[in-house]
Formats: sequence, C-alpha cells, structure tokens
Amino acid sequence: MSQSDHQRDLLGADGGPPPRRVRSFALRRGHVTNAQQRAYEDVFPRIAIPYTAGVLDIDAAFEAPAPTVLEIGFGMGETTAAIASVRPDVHFLAIEVFVAGIGALARRVDEMALRNVRIMQHDATEVVRDMLAPASLVGVHVFFPDPWPKTRHHKRRLIAQPFAGHLAARIRPGGYLHCATDWQHYAQQMLEVLGGETRLVNLHRDFAPRPANPLVERPTTRFHSRGERLGHAVWDLVFVRV
Repeated sequence: MSQSDHQRDLLGADGGPPPRRVRSFALRRGHVTNAQQRAYEDVFPRIAIPYTAGVLDIDAAFEAPAPTVLEIGFGMGETTAAIASVRPDVHFLAIEVFVAGIGALARRVDEMALRNVRIMQHDATEVVRDMLAPASLVGVHVFFPDPWPKTRHHKRRLIAQPFAGHLAARIRPGGYLHCATDWQHYAQQMLEVLGGETRLVNLHRDFAPRPANPLVERPTTRFHSRGERLGHAVWDLVFVRV
C-alpha cells in the first residue's frame, strides 16, 4: 500500500474526517480464568507481535523462514494449537482481541512447547491492511467468525468486501483461504462474496466436504462437537488464490 493510499484510509474520501469505523467484533467483558490471566501476563508477551503501521518482517518475527498461515479470531486456540503441533514447518500468525482466548492459546503454546505460533491482539482488518505484504501468506483461516445474526448488524461481518479483497491480495498464488461457520445465512454470504473475488477460485462447486482443507485440515473442537450433537450444521469454504 502506498503512503497516499494509506492516508486515504485514515481520512475520508474527500480529505475530511474519517468515516465512522465499523468493526467486526465487540469488546465484551468476558470471564477470564486465573490460568488464562497468568498465561496472558507471563507467556503472551514472549510470543506477541505488537501492531505497527508498517510491513511486518514475518521471518524475523518467528526467527526463522517458513511459509505463513494467518488465523483470524482463534477463540480458545484449540484449532491453532492442534494444527501448529502437526505442522512445525509452518508459521501460524494468530489474531484475537479477547484476553481469555489469548491467555488460553498462550497457555497451550507454553505447555506444548510450540515454537511456530505468534499472537497479535489487534483488529485483524488493520493488521492485514498495514502489516502484511502482498503474497506474503500461504494460507488464511477464518473459523467461526462472529455471525452478527441480526440484519442491522450484517455490515459488521468480517467476510465482506473490501476486506475479502485485501485478504486475497496477501495470499500468494496457489495459497488458500479456508472459512467455516455454523450460520447458514453467513455461509451463503461468504460463498457469494468469495465467489465474486476474481483472485480466488473455489476448490468445490459450493461448500467443501470434511476434511475441507487439503493443506491443513480443520480439527473438530469441543465447541464444534457440542454443536454437532445438538444438530447444528457447519459449512466450510476453501478458495485458492490464482
């Protein structure tokens, strides 16, 4: 992104005050366990990458070169830790804003001695826009983002334009974008938005079967298993960058 492009993002289109920011998350006060708080305070700082409005040297941040997968909104970190443990040859840059989730993943990283996970506590849209170079990612995971089910809140959904285009631009040719949701309406919106992105091609006619991702399979979390027992369906989408 050029300096003038970045300035247009910070200011309004006419050079005036910036438009009101619509975020894809709400900072709610949630319960944080003592173990999560300890890991947040003791472990997270060792594997944290702070937000800066400049392009990130990913290999330097991980202290080694390797392909990088971006995970947006990792929840309690079950999936991130499980995949990272079986793919030590891949960097996992994980973004979350909630202290409980960051503490939970930091604790897993410490207990499992994972060296290929770094965590950012920041708005993913700004990280992608400001810190990730074009074609710098081999993959992106967006698993169970906030569905914002009320119609008036649909504008807050993460998988929408222009953000989908920003993500596509950061994925290298041949890399992938893997999304999953248990909200059918959001799944249909994702399919429409990603299907309209010219830099992405769907690996399937519509939704992907499980296992959905030929590169990194999405493990089943306790949350997902509980949903399946209650009869909740899950929709996966896997698109490849052309």
